[in-house]
Amino acid sequence: MYDGRVDIEGWYAALEERHLASLTFPEVRRALQSLSTLYVGKRDRIAGGAALDGAGKRAAFALFYGPLHFLTVRAVVEAVGSGEPKRIVDLGCGTGVAGAAWALAAKGAPAVSGADTSGWAVTEATWNARALGVHASFKRGDLTAVKVGAVGEGVIAAYAINELPDAVRETMRERLLAAAKAGSRVIIVEPIAKRPFPWWPVWEKAFVEAGGRADTWRFPALLPARMKLLDKAAGLDHRELTARSLAI
Repeated sequence: MYDGRVDIEGWYAALEERHLASLTFPEVRRALQSLSTLYVGKRDRIAGGAALDGAGKRAAFALFYGPLHFLTVRAVVEAVGSGEPKRIVDLGCGTGVAGAAWALAAKGAPAVSGADTSGWAVTEATWNARALGVHASFKRGDLTAVKVGAVGEGVIAAYAINELPDAVRETMRERLLAAAKAGSRVIIVEPIAKRPFPWWPVWEKAFVEAGGRADTWRFPALLPARMKLLDKAAGLDHRELTARSLAI
């Protein structure tokens, strides 16, 4: 049985080879600074695709936020108890790292499927899954249209629910709770933001009342050496991996 170990340094080296083939380190560093500003103070622009607007931002996302989210989600699913689902559905998969992190943490190496509205993200998710040794299939599509709810199924939505319109988010809450009732293991991961997410307390109350749990996390940030260099060069300081989660 697969034991869940992965060569993070090797994966990161392959990511650098992939994304620094046509961009310099200073170009990616500047793009990461721009992305960081976007996430901190201009989150309303993310849903419109601003985070992936241009080759520099896409490379910065792939080289920094992708691995950062992978490490964070892996720590979260290990902490809440990932179980060993037969398959994992990654809603709003982005670069595919959340589903891959759960699959690797589950040790049974379940297959991952995912959907994202960005064609670039789907391509990147496919590459990441292959590089990490995860069986996966990704397609371009709206996360709200993905069918969920089955015994032995894992459903993860990482850094995706906050980007939905309010009305759509309300519908997704009911769909995910229904999926859990049907037998799915559902995990939601979002950042600990300086600006509050007005919807979070409502979701937290609903998940807890349905028998789930809500947590806030701080884990040591054991970043790959080259990623740590990019973190420092961009003026960031990720000594901890932080997140909040809902699980049911």
